[in-house]
Amino acid sequence: MVDYDVIIVGGGNAAFCAALSAQEQGARVLVLERAPVEEAGGNSRFTAGLMRVAYDGVEDLQRVMPDLSADEIARTDFGRYDRGQFLDDIARVTEYRCDPHLAETLVNNSLDTVAWMQSKGVRFTAAWGRQAFNINGRFKFWGGLTVEAVGGGPGLVDALTSSAKQRDIHIWYQASARALIVSDDGVQGVRVRHQGKTREVSGRAVVLAAGGFQANPEMRARYLGPGWELARVRGTRFNTGDVLKMAMDIGAAPAGNWSGCHAVAWERYAPEFGDLAVGDQFQKHSYPWGVYINSAGKRFVDEGADFRNYTYAKYGRVILNQPGQFAWQIFDAKVRAQLRDEYNIRQVTKVVADSLEELVSKLDDTDGEAALKELQAYNAAVRTDIPFDPNVKDGRCTEGLAIPKSNWANTLDTPPFEAYAVTCGITFTFGGLRISPDAEVISTEGEPIPGLYAAGELVGGLFYFNYPGGSGLTNGAVFGKIAGQGAAGFATTISAGAAAES
Repeated sequence: MVDYDVIIVGGGNAAFCAALSAQEQGARVLVLERAPVEEAGGNSRFTAGLMRVAYDGVEDLQRVMPDLSADEIARTDFGRYDRGQFLDDIARVTEYRCDPHLAETLVNNSLDTVAWMQSKGVRFTAAWGRQAFNINGRFKFWGGLTVEAVGGGPGLVDALTSSAKQRDIHIWYQASARALIVSDDGVQGVRVRHQGKTREVSGRAVVLAAGGFQANPEMRARYLGPGWELARVRGTRFNTGDVLKMAMDIGAAPAGNWSGCHAVAWERYAPEFGDLAVGDQFQKHSYPWGVYINSAGKRFVDEGADFRNYTYAKYGRVILNQPGQFAWQIFDAKVRAQLRDEYNIRQVTKVVADSLEELVSKLDDTDGEAALKELQAYNAAVRTDIPFDPNVKDGRCTEGLAIPKSNWANTLDTPPFEAYAVTCGITFTFGGLRISPDAEVISTEGEPIPGLYAAGELVGGLFYFNYPGGSGLTNGAVFGKIAGQGAAGFATTISAGAAAES
């Protein structure tokens, strides 16, 4: 039996933060990555690398982004996003169901953890291209999301992997965890299928950081509900819930919103699982500047209810519930320059026309006559007397519609018009394991399972219904770091006890 102090199950952001944290405490660490090396990194590799942190000003951000130049600082309004705002955002979008202790741990450690990641070799930059508008030559950030990893998700995973290898952390690829080895004293290792052979690996502590069950259509239908087996998976094909099951098999308590998930507007004809060559570019997140129309030709959601950061993760579910599980996002030329880069990729289902009449006639699988009436009614309802301002919730709304648009309501009157077909893309599931703020996995008896820790998407209790954009990676990093430190400390205690007995 191979012997380690700490075994990490998973190979993404949370897993490597746990590995680096455990190694920092002097532990011998093994990372078990189910995927082959060319697909390694879990969901983290498919993200944009955005990380939400609480900060009081640019001085805090310079801890994370020391390369910010004086000129960049001078031409950017970073604002501030303090701990209270971060906590309020988590509470509000989760409808006040989030575990307050986990939420406080996430928020209070967010900046320090990302600064720690920077010290381990991860480079960060300001998310000018995704989260800021250029107003008269000066960038203004909005929505509390400022920091992104250089190179996005792939850059984040590559930096963490490189840092782990430099520190002699062992990584096994194509290593699928099958069961936890457990005794009355707690978890003592992992049974793993590695490159076609099953073996047992001894570990004084284990950290589970292997994602949720979003890539498992059977579990999606069972827990999220009928129709969810039809959703596209934004990320890795390897997050199938096996690690959740093996933890609950030894008495780990489930927690959180098992019928909930992070799901977004996604290219209608994207492949079943994420495509690393495209990354997160199948997403379509500029809907606040336009309108949604379903196959019946009807609007079905308030596109301007809030900043995109606070609505995009729940609107995928709404799209999945539409007839045919798809919808169209429609824009006119006035806002074309504000559409995100993802609208410019080759792999899009797009219609362009010089009139609304022509546009609706080209919308596949859609009632064009009803769509035209709906768009005309929308145009007539827009309060054009209220100025449009993308930097704030501008109150430019509609009046008299069954489905209002609360902000950024622009009339569709300037050709060419564009429509993009989208469906539901599921990112990760919200149900998972119950943990303490110290990342200890809690049993169904209400006590920590000795030697077992968890972090990342397989933790339940933090996100319900929705989440603030960018808090997923930060959540994985914060609790990954805590889990690694706790696991290493537990392993040291076990070693000391064994030495004393001998």
